[in-house]
Amino acid sequence: MDTYSQSGVDYEVLDAAKREALSAARATSAQLKKHGAVAVEASRGEPAFVFERAGAKLAFVLETLGTKSLITGQYEAERGINRFADIAYDTVAAVVNDLICVGSLPMVVNAYFSTGSSSWYSKPERVLELTKGWARACEDSSATWGGGESPTLKGLVADGEIELGGSAIGYVPEGRDAIVGQDLAPGDEIVLVESSGLHTNGASLARTVASGLADGWAHRLPSGNEFGSAVLTPSHIYVCLMSKILEAGLPVSYVSHITGHGLRKLMRADAELTYRLHELLPVPEVLEFMCKALEMDDSESYGTFNMGVGLAVYCRPKVAKEICELSAECGFKAVRAGTVEAGERSVVLEPVGVTYRSEDLNLR
Repeated sequence: MDTYSQSGVDYEVLDAAKREALSAARATSAQLKKHGAVAVEASRGEPAFVFERAGAKLAFVLETLGTKSLITGQYEAERGINRFADIAYDTVAAVVNDLICVGSLPMVVNAYFSTGSSSWYSKPERVLELTKGWARACEDSSATWGGGESPTLKGLVADGEIELGGSAIGYVPEGRDAIVGQDLAPGDEIVLVESSGLHTNGASLARTVASGLADGWAHRLPSGNEFGSAVLTPSHIYVCLMSKILEAGLPVSYVSHITGHGLRKLMRADAELTYRLHELLPVPEVLEFMCKALEMDDSESYGTFNMGVGLAVYCRPKVAKEICELSAECGFKAVRAGTVEAGERSVVLEPVGVTYRSEDLNLR
């Protein structure tokens, strides 16, 4: 996985820091007792943290967009097209798509907009699109926008740029347990749900590709779509699907949001199991183009980008077909792509002949 580290993002270093933080976080769990609450320790290392109080199970998450906002500014400067609504939508998607992985539904989403200078807000059309995109994403998530923070961080954030992030709190429906992999078992099926394209992971590599193109973000893909426009296609929000799954009471054993680390994230659960895929979803044009431009082989491509997979849902075999149908009702293609097997912790992608071993993903 060398291409990403060459762009300045070294996941081995980042993951080591995350493991250190996780260890320190575990040591603070006893503090919840002062508030009559208790941590669901199995949620440590999962996409969202779960805790219980007064019989209610609540989930909390914080996420950031990363450097995709840089692309939005560059695309606006080159093409005169404002796509700030789309990256606002992307940010909320990154937050709520993590939250639903533990079987919770978002209630409140807060925003974090930091700029290098308050002059960023001097263009009313930017502000309008940013707030419209955030509000629309909250509506699509059935969540309220509670508030947020918008600091000016001169010297920390580049002048003329904006950094986006957000947090959210959600609830696990009454009578259900949080989904943290406790029921994951051999024989479970793996349903893959399509992505819309880049989503929120890989922006640094997209900028690397654009810098090597004579026409930059205006470069035309085979479909005729501009590279910059394709990169900025907003992420899918999967709250609709999780809501339908929970409402139907379907036995889901695990959920993984496919972002950083690509399809290696299929083995995110803290379990010694093999995840065997016999079918994959079509690779979006923009990702296919980027992999070719970066000269990435299948192992690196599928271990870096989502490659067409936005969400993986693990379930008992009898309900996989129904989950695909519910996904279609929400407007997303889904396939019964594989199975969970007894064996060493690994991901086997049979269609492309790629296998990831346990040491290829170490988040805990």
